[in-house]
Amino acid sequence: MSEPIESCLNIPAGLSGYRLLADPRFNKGTAFSEQERDAFALHGLLPPRVATMSEQVSRRLAAFREFATDLERYAFLRDLQDTNETLFYALLAQNLQELLPIVYTPTVGAGCRSFSRLFRKPRGLFLSLPRKGTLKQILANPMFDKTEVIVVTDGERILGLGDQGAGGMGIPIGKLALYTACGGIDPARCLPVLLDVGTDNAENLRDPLYVGWNHARVRGQEYDDFVEEFIAAVDERWPHVLLQWEDFAKGNANRLLARYRDRVCTFNDDIQGTAAVATGTLLSAINVTGVPLAEQRIAIFGAGSAGCGIAKLLLAAMEAEGIDAADAARRFYLVDRDGLLIEGMNGLAEFQRPFLQPREAVASWRTGEVISLMDVINNAKPTALIGVSGQPGAFSEQAVRTLAAQHTRPIIFALSNPISCAEATPADIDRWSEGRAIIGAGSPFPSLMRRGAPFSVDQTNNSYIFPGVGLGAIATRARRISDTMFMAAARALAELSPAKRDPNANLLPSVTALREVAIKVAIAVGKQACAEGLTEGVTADSVEAAVTAKMWTPHYAAYCVDGAG
Repeated sequence: MSEPIESCLNIPAGLSGYRLLADPRFNKGTAFSEQERDAFALHGLLPPRVATMSEQVSRRLAAFREFATDLERYAFLRDLQDTNETLFYALLAQNLQELLPIVYTPTVGAGCRSFSRLFRKPRGLFLSLPRKGTLKQILANPMFDKTEVIVVTDGERILGLGDQGAGGMGIPIGKLALYTACGGIDPARCLPVLLDVGTDNAENLRDPLYVGWNHARVRGQEYDDFVEEFIAAVDERWPHVLLQWEDFAKGNANRLLARYRDRVCTFNDDIQGTAAVATGTLLSAINVTGVPLAEQRIAIFGAGSAGCGIAKLLLAAMEAEGIDAADAARRFYLVDRDGLLIEGMNGLAEFQRPFLQPREAVASWRTGEVISLMDVINNAKPTALIGVSGQPGAFSEQAVRTLAAQHTRPIIFALSNPISCAEATPADIDRWSEGRAIIGAGSPFPSLMRRGAPFSVDQTNNSYIFPGVGLGAIATRARRISDTMFMAAARALAELSPAKRDPNANLLPSVTALREVAIKVAIAVGKQACAEGLTEGVTADSVEAAVTAKMWTPHYAAYCVDGAG
């Protein structure tokens, strides 16, 4: 790996010797030059041979592959990130297909569950409710001056695993790793945040090693006041920051997004990112099935924030094709724990109401206490089945075989992650559909055999969307993130589909191309923001240059010797 020639970088005064080696932002390990070792009192603290970054990457990759379990590999990579950030991102960017399942889904779920035991060094900000009233002072730390993107969680609904409390911090750390590796955002500008309002996870509360606030999860007005203090402090500290909400429970996710989306530049990846990747992938699947969007009937198992977010964006896509909104809404069949959502049901959230089926129209479908997913499949004959329920095995053999009997190429996306929460495995879906289903999965799965050759399973994952959305918003200094910007992201992803040119190919580009995908998505999002007048100092003609200029590549800068303390 060749390293660019550039002017030297001043590092903080007094940062030398062990202090320099202990700072992951500036540490180069064995790659410090002889001149730098002279200037920063590093002789004797490092082996004498000066290594290149390429040699370091090879050494770390070999060590990574020696571990027996994915959780051990996850811990190893987190240690590397907290020791030498630049090397971590070089290793990740050059080996994305192999390392992505460890840094991100599915292994990050295990990392969250083991967070307290794996904890070694702090990363980001742990803002606990007992510190209420001091958030402004905490955020004022000079080390966060460059922040441009924040990923925040309260740890209540981590993937399909539920309340992980402080362990939820693994999600913002993992998401921001992809912002850098795929979206090219300088890691110095990324800030993971955990809002620690307690936990209702009994295992955490009993665990003497739990690192979070050992208290039952706080809700109601006290919770809202804490979130408000956080948003106010962020808005004052970084007026142009991008704030991404992650893994908030259904009762908070939609309402917090609605409350703050016009106040700060923000989005909820579980709602909007999931919707965009599902929409982009479904638009790609249409190239294979030949059934136009206007004729799709879509069953969504899991009618929470993610499921309704998918339905909302697909509904907008149908409306854009001239379909009446009411008629389009009837093409969605959302099934939750109480069965198909129908008019007159109690306890519905406001975001679920646009997708209620008329009670009289489905009255004859019921075969049990509720109208089940199987009832919907038998009667609505959906062309597409999307799972975001977190319920393993929810897509039964009977369900898949029935869909396959109804349609030549049924679309089946089992998107819940981690793998333990998937509604069905791609291998089962493929076998039960006799190889005819168009399959999407939320996590990486082994390849299938089709037409006598291995066929990779499309990982219909938000990693295809959020790095590009964030890059586009940051590069154009967008004031807000609109729904139409996510539609632009979905359509940009669909344009990159290999199946657009070959119906036997994958719906999505390989994960090895995620950096290129992020650039295309960022340009589309940036141009849409310009069209809506949401940008600052950037026009549609300059979006591509602004995106390119924002891209960071892992490399070692030469340090100015007069920076030694």
